[in-house]
Amino acid sequence: MKINMAMYGGFEQVGSIGTSLPRNDSQMTTSPGDIVLYSGNQIVIFYGSNSWAYTRLGKITGLNEKELEDTFGNGDVTIGLSVGGQTD
Repeated sequence: MKINMAMYGGFEQVGSIGTSLPRNDSQMTTSPGDIVLYSGNQIVIFYGSNSWAYTRLGKITGLNEKELEDTFGNGDVTIGLSVGGQTD
């Protein structure tokens, strides 16, 4: 699955997944690398921080804060998600 994401607020990339998923929102303060579900139908990747109610999905590891900002903070991106390690 490919998701077109757009910069938002100067601290995150947001992209619609085209459907709604079950969610378990809780108030949290995110940190760089956090991946969350917002409103049940949007994936958010943080390169900064924000406080809001999200469903936590995961975290990007292996990149420091500067590398995350360099990757996600310089324009819109497209991400690819796969199941079972398969890629396009």
